[in-house]
Amino acid sequence: MVATQVLNDQTTAVKPSPESESNKRHFQVIEKTYQNNLDSDYTEKIESLGKEFDYESNSQHYWGPSELSILYGTPLYAQASESQKIALNHLYWVGMYQYTASAESNTMLYNNITSGVFATVSGYDTLCRELDFETTQEKHHIQTFQRIGYKTKIALLGKEALGNPLHKKMQASANSSPWAKVTSALPKSKMSWKAFQESTFRMTTKMLLSDKAGNFSLFLRDRADELPTTTTGMAGSSASPSALKYIGLNWGSSPFLAAQYYSARMIANASLKVYEHPYYKRFRDLQKSNQFIPAPVAVSHYHLLDESFHTTMSQVISQDVYKDFSKPSGYEKLMANVTIYLLQRGFLSSLSGSMPATFRGDAKFMSSYYRLLTSPLFGMSSADALHWLEKCMCHEHDGFHSNLKYHHTLATELRRFFDRLDYLHPINREMRLVTAGASIENAVKLNTTAFNQFARSIA
Repeated sequence: MVATQVLNDQTTAVKPSPESESNKRHFQVIEKTYQNNLDSDYTEKIESLGKEFDYESNSQHYWGPSELSILYGTPLYAQASESQKIALNHLYWVGMYQYTASAESNTMLYNNITSGVFATVSGYDTLCRELDFETTQEKHHIQTFQRIGYKTKIALLGKEALGNPLHKKMQASANSSPWAKVTSALPKSKMSWKAFQESTFRMTTKMLLSDKAGNFSLFLRDRADELPTTTTGMAGSSASPSALKYIGLNWGSSPFLAAQYYSARMIANASLKVYEHPYYKRFRDLQKSNQFIPAPVAVSHYHLLDESFHTTMSQVISQDVYKDFSKPSGYEKLMANVTIYLLQRGFLSSLSGSMPATFRGDAKFMSSYYRLLTSPLFGMSSADALHWLEKCMCHEHDGFHSNLKYHHTLATELRRFFDRLDYLHPINREMRLVTAGASIENAVKLNTTAFNQFARSIA
């Protein structure tokens, strides 16, 4: 792991002052959080539940409150049978934790990148060990989510659910576009576009953060051939792979920006809690009444406990640790603000009408909804599926109003958190794009446009 590497003759460009009172407090929080995380056995319980999961044994019970179900509050949900409603409840868990798995793969990458920066600064050994331990935990979380998701989708939707012929059809259409033909006809240079792009990113960042050269991430230094990036999860919803490469490079080039990454991670932590806490509460209620606890509910319960350590770290690094370092330059402030703006715009700027506690429009889910309606669970023809998609996506209904409750919870939490970050512009500190996203009228308009495009694509 990066954090345990021993520096040879690297210059430490930033030296915090551990003797100050403020540093003592947050170093103590880091130490306590790390020790508590080590002492807990939540990850082991999650891993065991995943390995032992059998869908049939959990199939007759709701895994969460009914309002945490795909299509909840829509006209179609009102007509669904009880068995279909239970299935929609289970598939919601699968969908959200599939997304959580993608987000946690983001965390694994960016923990390594930023830990590689903190390892160049004296006094942050425990912080680095905690981040490395979190990365190990995320690996086990992801494996469990994938095991449960796979078995559930096979049981409810069949093996066809694991493929995506609609996506392939749309991709083939995109590849046959005039622009694709033009770019394929361009002469090939000795340096590929990707190599040229990465070279430009490195040169630009090195120039703009020249005074932080001694703090360049050890993780990135060991991967000089190609910049790692991600295409899924919260990050993938917010920016292109190229933009994420550049942002990740910046997070790995400056102690301030490495700390600022954790304000971005806090958005993921807070978003997860919005839909995971009801499962946590359900576990407690079932446990108190000595009732059967479905394995996915137990996974959610222990995962929230594991993630509470990660959330504490996101908070202390982004709100306190960043102050240990020199004040950010204008460029560093710009990068921090651009990052939070992109996350607001891509991840939190609208409402889903069919995926509770999801704050994007339904455009990216349209093909999944269509496949769900034409699967054995509903058995609809293509025409019927499009009919119901239009009714559920393009008109106001109770599902949108139910989702406003979750939106309010998240928006309030994020405004409270970001209000303390003095380097952010008001649009980010006050989460203005998030607040503006609480509009059913705008969500319906976006969905209508997306539905019309989707309907044409499969005609």
